Amino acid sequence: MAGNSSARAASIAGLLSLSLLWAFGILRTDLLPRLIVDPLPYLQKQALSFALLTIVTSLAATLRQEGWPCRRLLWDSVFVGLGLFVIPLGLTTLATGWVPGLAQAATLFTLTPVFALVFEPYMSPGTATQSRGGLIAALASLAGALCVFPVGIPASIQAAGGLCAMILATACVAAANCKAVATAKEFSGRSAATQAAIAAATATISLTAASAVTERPLWKWDALRPELLWSAMIELPGLLLLFWLLRRMSATRMTTRYVLAPLLAILAGAGLIRIPLAPRTWLGLLLMAAGAAYLLLAPEAESKLEGLSLR
Repeated sequence: MAGNSSARAASIAGLLSLSLLWAFGILRTDLLPRLIVDPLPYLQKQALSFALLTIVTSLAATLRQEGWPCRRLLWDSVFVGLGLFVIPLGLTTLATGWVPGLAQAATLFTLTPVFALVFEPYMSPGTATQSRGGLIAALASLAGALCVFPVGIPASIQAAGGLCAMILATACVAAANCKAVATAKEFSGRSAATQAAIAAATATISLTAASAVTERPLWKWDALRPELLWSAMIELPGLLLLFWLLRRMSATRMTTRYVLAPLLAILAGAGLIRIPLAPRTWLGLLLMAAGAAYLLLAPEAESKLEGLSLR
């Protein structure tokens, strides 16, 4: 009993650490404004982080002599890399000019736990899932995010397309998260390194190719050095925590990082800038925190492939 409690506490601590690292990423320009002198293109910067993850996890898997998984698990891990990283990044990049502001993008991604609640009983059968109250908690988190950063009604066809692209990206992340949890549990006798190496290599190759086609990559050392430093200190530990958590948490609980990261970023940003928050913002933050806390701490039940009942 004590062992289960310790494991659960370690998993929650890991998720909070991951969310905090993501919050640092959101606040990067405020925390270290002089670090970004000659910024890399967006996709190249993302590919750099996954390249580091590929190197580290491939070395770990090689040292453990884990070998290649079967073909099905190999392709499942490729799907995880595409669905969790590549496709959402592509859709987010596509919608950047149409969905105004990073704040609204972060708001839309708080939909991820809602989608995960729907997908998890079907994509991760046999794993523990949230009770019916989980949907209310997930919707409360979304309502809180809307209080903090309201998403306006699209004023054009392009804006509506961008909104749809962001929602599709959110659904893709939730589905890939469910698949990643289910796949991780099938890597018996192996560490998380094998799955992470395959998914990271998929993301690295895909994003590097996309960057070469759509961007003008920079290969100057003055531009690469700060990105390598940031990736090694912030991005890489976060990605390692993400794959470590796959065997230790349900998919829905893992998606609370999309609520906790902006929540922590807003609180930290308000403390740094020292600007008082409006009552509506505090209400939104409270709803986000309460919803995420319920999803993390509420008891779970075994999935019976029933999904969310509408009755």
